[in-house]
Amino acid sequence: MYVAVKGGETAILNSYELLAADRRGDQDTPELTLAQIKGQMRLALARVMQEGSLYDEDLAALALKQASGDATEAVFLLRAFRTTLPRLGYSLPLDTAAMRVRRRVSGTFKDVPGGQVLGPTPDYTQRLLDFDLTGSDNAPSPTLAKQPLPERLHCVLDVLGSEGLIEPERPADGDPAPKDLTREPLMFPADRPTRLQNLARGDEGYLLGLAYSTQRGYAESHPFAGEIRMGEVAVTVCPEELGFEIEIGEVTLTECQMINQFAGSRTAPPQFTRGYGLSFGEGERKAMAMALVDRSLRAAELGEDVHAPAQQQEFVLYHTDNVEASGFVQHLKLPHYVDFQAELSLIRTLRKQFARNQENEQ
Repeated sequence: MYVAVKGGETAILNSYELLAADRRGDQDTPELTLAQIKGQMRLALARVMQEGSLYDEDLAALALKQASGDATEAVFLLRAFRTTLPRLGYSLPLDTAAMRVRRRVSGTFKDVPGGQVLGPTPDYTQRLLDFDLTGSDNAPSPTLAKQPLPERLHCVLDVLGSEGLIEPERPADGDPAPKDLTREPLMFPADRPTRLQNLARGDEGYLLGLAYSTQRGYAESHPFAGEIRMGEVAVTVCPEELGFEIEIGEVTLTECQMINQFAGSRTAPPQFTRGYGLSFGEGERKAMAMALVDRSLRAAELGEDVHAPAQQQEFVLYHTDNVEASGFVQHLKLPHYVDFQAELSLIRTLRKQFARNQENEQ
């Protein structure tokens, strides 16, 4: 028994070395640096920070390198480290309306206050492999606008709000502080702030599939992209010892507000309704998927029939976490010898009973 245990330990230690060697790759090529990951893999970095619930580009880059590019494993590593950090305080609500915009588009109005700002996006590329990237030449310098953007771009949905055509944005009665899902368990029914927090750190692929289902008829949804904006937003805190607000830095965010049709109910007139999404970094697809699922989860509150998976709170919110989902699936790789032997014994017994029953019937 002792020899077997020691042998297992040796094999595990050897697997660490093999993993490190495979991660490093060909020794004749330069090793990938954290600066390169931060500078050239910004979308992967944003996803890891978003789903890892920790905005730190250096740590996210390290997690991606350690995970050999596996985003889900990198999220796991980042979340595990996050649990070791002290909670120093809470920031004040971010003012996304004051975002220093780098990209801002609307699919509902052609002409919007401040104009459409395409920014860095592959939306208008041909999706063909660019073999020029196989070289190491520097990228061309982008052409800058002659006039800077306004410091504050008004939300596109305010145009509809001024006519009363879209539901107003009102805080809940008493404006209670939202739950912290990293410290409190998820309970049902979950209010909208709790749902949004859950979706914000949820797996992008899972939310994308749910969002796609709503567009294929599995929810009462006909969405329009009211506004998508990406840029830098200031983070402020109000320390008790100072008694006034101070800015401690900024984060890059992507915000999406979806517009959906609503035929009205006993308590609300026909109007457009909102779906909201927010993600760290340049996470446009995640923010859009989140906004679509957010609106679907509001079906019961708006008096709509709940019949699709994307409209069911427990189904959606219990399965967003890619770390938990990965753990449940991958634990099947671990030894289950005792459990399987019990199942094997049961099947053999049942087969014998089945054979006896067949003989008795003949």
